[in-house]
Amino acid sequence: MSMTDPELIPVIIGVGQVNDRPADPDQGLDSLGLMVAALELAAKDAGIPLAEIDSLAIVDQISFHHLGKLCEPLAAAIGASPAINYQSAAPHGDTPVRLLNEAANRIGAGEVKLAAIVGGEALRTAAGRAAKAATGEDKSYNAIRKVATRREPNYAQKHGLAAPVDVYPLYENATRAAWGQSLGEAQQESAEIWSRFSDVAAANDGAWIRKPASPADILKVDERNRPIAFPYSKLMVANSSVNQGAGFLVASLAEARRRGIAEDRLIYVGMGAAAKEPPSILHRDRYDGSVSMETSITRTLDLNAMTVEDFDFVELYSCFPCVPKMARRILGWPADRPATVFGGLTFGGGPIANYMSHAVVSMVERLRKDGRYGFLFANGGFATDNHCIVLGSEPIAAASFPQDFDHQDEAEAKREQVPALVEDYAGPATIESYTVFYGRDGGPKAGVVVARTPEGARTLAHVDASDAAMLAFLTDGTREPVGTAGQIVPLDEGFGWRAA
Repeated sequence: MSMTDPELIPVIIGVGQVNDRPADPDQGLDSLGLMVAALELAAKDAGIPLAEIDSLAIVDQISFHHLGKLCEPLAAAIGASPAINYQSAAPHGDTPVRLLNEAANRIGAGEVKLAAIVGGEALRTAAGRAAKAATGEDKSYNAIRKVATRREPNYAQKHGLAAPVDVYPLYENATRAAWGQSLGEAQQESAEIWSRFSDVAAANDGAWIRKPASPADILKVDERNRPIAFPYSKLMVANSSVNQGAGFLVASLAEARRRGIAEDRLIYVGMGAAAKEPPSILHRDRYDGSVSMETSITRTLDLNAMTVEDFDFVELYSCFPCVPKMARRILGWPADRPATVFGGLTFGGGPIANYMSHAVVSMVERLRKDGRYGFLFANGGFATDNHCIVLGSEPIAAASFPQDFDHQDEAEAKREQVPALVEDYAGPATIESYTVFYGRDGGPKAGVVVARTPEGARTLAHVDASDAAMLAFLTDGTREPVGTAGQIVPLDEGFGWRAA
């Protein structure tokens, strides 16, 4: 459909985000309260009453999961009765961008005039209330892991690969080897990217941690920056112990003009593209790249008829370093330029699935001040879900809504053969990737090797915490473990990894 009709051109007209950090965490807002506060700020920013929205989309949350679906309570709290009112099926990091793309599609189809997207997570409040109840449960640390392990542990989970922090190191270690980096070089790249994130966060009122961290700070492992899962330490992983909410309002260009919103406040929505990896981490073709990530990024560039040189700002999802490192290589974004407008999930804050709502808010604020176009890359699950979109302070000529943003078929056409999975293999094998898990005291708990058999099948092997020589081999950077040969041997329970 032609995008010359202002009734069908989607623009962001209002944004709002909130940090809630009372001295007593127990007194903090819950997730619903954060969403209300964020939408009220977005409405104030746009100068419109929330009662008049005709679409409300909510990012699912986990910190107050017992509240259930928040569609009706949130609508009531803001005095709205939207004809479209829904909550995402699950809390995935790509959700805010997908909801933005869906709102743009509805506006482009003439179905709605004024849409709201919002999310909020209150893990800090939840942890405070748990502490006050003397449960001893650290919800900020364990909430994601609990969601991932509600059912009977599967093969991967039995080997420690349960939560995202356990899995993303597989990509980190595999990409390092594929790119020919030493451990030191790869860690330095991560630290420099993260240091720039901290600088952006320090200058952003909406960020949670507003204190710059140097690359040396990020690389120094000590009691305040303990190891989590090799090679990641605490300052390299998402910080979910936050109370943060963010939301934004999307309208048709014609509606924005009818409401008298100044042209320099309008941010145009460009085309988006999405693709996924298989849900099982062990049924993927590789760990040194992602065809779904590549497809979502390159297809977004093509759909908007843009190249990396067109973007003044980018937000490359940053739950763990391997994600923006992979994304920036696909996009062509230089390592010495900030890959965030919000501050990254460590310093800006990691409110589970709603991070990209904060990125949208911050991108809108940046584009209103200076710059023409911004690129947003969202990632969710276990490096599973990818969704990109473009925003601009100027109209995006190639944009046309509604669009089909699902490019899964293209991703599947690029995917190489997925290796067979063998759960009871013993014999010679080579390391495809690996990680080592650490306890809260900083000591190693165990390791896991993803291995390939001589026939090319994939299997897992355990590394015991008492095997000091193997742990040193995997973590000291003297040799690259990926690609080295070893032996998988039967144990009393499962199978273990031994040097060749």
